Amino acid sequence: MIMTYVFPQPFSRNYESLLKRLKLRGMQPKTIESYSHGVRRAGAHFEYQIDNLSKDQLTDYFSQVLDQLSWSTLKHDLYGLKFYYAYVLEKHWPGAELTKAPKVSRLPDIVTVEQMQQIVNATRILSYRVFFFALYSMGLRLGEGLQLQVGDIDQDRMRVHVRDAKGNRDRLVPLPAHTLNVLREFWRVHRHPALLFPQSPERPRRRIQCHDAHGSWRRAAGAAPGHRADRFKKRITPHCLRHSYATHLIEAGVDLLEVQKILGHHSILTTTRYTHLTEHRKESAEVYINTLMSRIQVGWNKVV
Repeated sequence: MIMTYVFPQPFSRNYESLLKRLKLRGMQPKTIESYSHGVRRAGAHFEYQIDNLSKDQLTDYFSQVLDQLSWSTLKHDLYGLKFYYAYVLEKHWPGAELTKAPKVSRLPDIVTVEQMQQIVNATRILSYRVFFFALYSMGLRLGEGLQLQVGDIDQDRMRVHVRDAKGNRDRLVPLPAHTLNVLREFWRVHRHPALLFPQSPERPRRRIQCHDAHGSWRRAAGAAPGHRADRFKKRITPHCLRHSYATHLIEAGVDLLEVQKILGHHSILTTTRYTHLTEHRKESAEVYINTLMSRIQVGWNKVV
């Protein structure tokens, strides 16, 4: 859904220019939203008079919002305003900067195959049930899964074409046989000519939206049997499925370079963090992926 904002002039005109220039620079939609959100936030703070801010004004502003935002969000706000000054106003940045936050190294949260089965069973809407399984079975980011189309499925070579992934790179990921069968059965339900994951039979022209997927995930994770008794992690998110996929592949002995290629990591160092969570066994990637995914039964009962 595209949000429509009403701003006073000249901010409104400059904001529209910002959106166009971000798009022309090849920014991903998520980055465009992050940068533009930062400009909107600063606009609201300064009553939409942000074209001639001083270093002191910006320093005071970032100091005020520091306690309200994460360092990651604060950084994107800064980048958004810098872009606004450089490419919309064509002015030099006044000079306000942020001190880089101390880097914290955390191990990613993962779910077991049994916990994944519990979440699948607890997901009551069929489209989300299949979607979560697809994310897990191919190690996809949430946005990558949302953008998948029927034409991206290559059943002859048993792979999926992931387009415009992080870093503006395409990649091919293995397509487990069980996943292909599940996607086929799901397509027979909605029969959309292009979308792999339409939102619902009542809204077949609209794909699943990011916020709806997060909401469905929270409900399913909260309703999974043994959620509290098993101390199921409170912050398990859809992205944890990708972490789990990577961990389980490495645990099976799949080569790190192959896992890096499948996940689309720019650096092997990103992939190696999963080695801290695994117990190594030797097995080929394709055999293990197919064996692993066949253990989860998606099912067609008790869904909407």
